[in-house]
Amino acid sequence: MLRLSLAAAAFAVVLAGCSHGPQPPGDVGVCYHLAAFEAGRPKFNVVARNVPDLEHCAAQLEAMRLRFLRFGVGQEDITGAYQGAFLFLGPQGVFTSQSYDGAQYPFLVRTPDGRLVPPGSQ
Repeated sequence: MLRLSLAAAAFAVVLAGCSHGPQPPGDVGVCYHLAAFEAGRPKFNVVARNVPDLEHCAAQLEAMRLRFLRFGVGQEDITGAYQGAFLFLGPQGVFTSQSYDGAQYPFLVRTPDGRLVPPGSQ
């Protein structure tokens, strides 16, 4: 009985660490923009289809981010998704995460001239 209780407690701890935020769409080759939250649910808009990889999705989202800035929208940061991963774009570069509220890891960093490159290749 004690062994079962310890296993149940360990399982509860693992579940407590799981993210309860929005889940990114997992459609193959589709790049999304997280447009808004409507009634607490995420609204993802398709940016591009037949996107070969995460880097090309980031490029599509960066182009969209720059268009927003040219139109005068004051929003410098945008969030996107590609095949079950989130992309967070801003002036510092592109970060990725498997969850909306989880740890974000550098994916592409900005060079002094504004280009996006993999970390360490500057």
